Amino acid sequence: MSVSTVAPVEARLDQRLGDYWLERVRQHTIDSYVGVELLKFPEDLRAYDHVLWDTGANVVVEIGTKSGGSALWFRDRLTALARYRPNLPAPLVVSLDLDNGSARDNIARVDPAYEATIRLLDGDVRDDAAIAVVEREIPRGSRCLVVEDSAHVYDTTLAALRNFSHLVASDCCFVVEDGCVDIEEMRLDENWPRGVIQAIDDWLATEMGSRFARRRDLERYLLTCHPRGFLQATS
Repeated sequence: MSVSTVAPVEARLDQRLGDYWLERVRQHTIDSYVGVELLKFPEDLRAYDHVLWDTGANVVVEIGTKSGGSALWFRDRLTALARYRPNLPAPLVVSLDLDNGSARDNIARVDPAYEATIRLLDGDVRDDAAIAVVEREIPRGSRCLVVEDSAHVYDTTLAALRNFSHLVASDCCFVVEDGCVDIEEMRLDENWPRGVIQAIDDWLATEMGSRFARRRDLERYLLTCHPRGFLQATS
C-alpha cells in the first residue's frame, strides 16, 4: 500500500494571501478521504469538529452528497465524538442529492455496512416532498447540524434554508457552504455559480431567519470556503 501523491501547495512569506488562497482552492478540488473524493478545506473540517462538539450534534443533515466523502467524514467524526458523550442518541448522517447512485457505490466500496449510520436519499432540495423524506430518517430527540452544499446558487440556497432550518435545535447550527463563490477575489473560475451570500442575507431578514445569528467567529482558521455561512439557532 502506497501513500497517495498530491502536489503540495507552495507558499512564500512575501506571497499575497489571495494567491495562496487560489493555490489552496486548486489543490482541494483533487482531495479525498479514505479514497473517496472530499472537497473541503482542512480548516473547515476542523471548524466542523468544534461545531459538532460544542453543539452536541448527533445527526448531520447534508444537502448535496456528490461523491460521498463528506458523508463518510461526518459519520466518522460523529462516531468518534460520541465516545465522549455516550448519553447522546446514536450518530447518523442523512445526505440528500438529486442522484446518489455514484455516492452509494463509492461509500459501499469502503464501508459495505454504511446504511446503519449513513442514509443516502435521492431528492431535490427545492421539492417540498424531499423535506418529509429527510424528516422520516431523523430519530426523535436528535440534535441536527444541517450543511447546505448543493448547487451554490440563489434558489437552491434559499430553498435549503426555508425547507430545512426547522431541523436545527436551539444552539445548533446551519452551515451554508461555499459563499466564496460570491467574493470576486476568491473565485477560482469565471464559470463558478453565484448567489449564496445574497440568499443567506435575504433569508436572515425574514421571520424564519430571525431565530438564527451569523457566527463569523466560527471561521476561526482564517481560510474558509464558507464566509458568512455559519449560522446558529438562538431559540
